[in-house]
Amino acid sequence: MTTPKEFFEIDMEKAARTLSDKGEIAMFDDMMLVMSWNGMEVTIYSQGKIMFHPLDDRNDAISYANEILKMLI
Repeated sequence: MTTPKEFFEIDMEKAARTLSDKGEIAMFDDMMLVMSWNGMEVTIYSQGKIMFHPLDDRNDAISYANEILKMLI
């Protein structure tokens, strides 16, 4: 999981619209979004935390999280 250093709130409805052409959105609500992306299940939380499954490499997780967050902010 990666966590942003600064606090911010992601608009999950806007995130679902933005990311819908990047991968299949499995579900979203006000608190989280779950999608398939780059062969992984990605869970994005409204506070900016992101989980990737399966992924064990911290550097890859940080890189992917930055890539996704840049699309959202």
